[in-house]
Amino acid sequence: MKRLVIATVLIGSVIGFANQTQSSDNLVKAIHKVESGGKTGRVVGDGGKALGPLQIHYSSWKDATSFDKTIGGTYRDCEKLEYSIKIFNAYMNRYAKNKSNEAKARIWNGGPKGDSSEATLIYWKRVKANRSEEHTSELQSLA
Repeated sequence: MKRLVIATVLIGSVIGFANQTQSSDNLVKAIHKVESGGKTGRVVGDGGKALGPLQIHYSSWKDATSFDKTIGGTYRDCEKLEYSIKIFNAYMNRYAKNKSNEAKARIWNGGPKGDSSEATLIYWKRVKANRSEEHTSELQSLA
């Protein structure tokens, strides 16, 4: 009986981690769609103030690379999706650790306190509409 309880807890933890990872992947994909229409490469927005598929501003890049010095690179590297995701993850680890996907999206859009700004609610609605939940529901059915 004790082994069954331990196995159940372990399986639940693995599924919870998988759901969280899948949820984060879905969030990044949705933000990518909202920010650049899913484009990659040299995407410039916000009147030349944002760069790359996730539309990263220089100040956000500087903030993320100061927080996680292992990222390295230059601002121009934000043109690459993989690098942009590293910047996104560092920014989230700094300002949105253990927060909901809504809070994360709103912080990405509005800065460190963006989750408390009414101005970011519309952005969240756009991100939420672009989220893919197909794999998340599959994992939840395993629980």
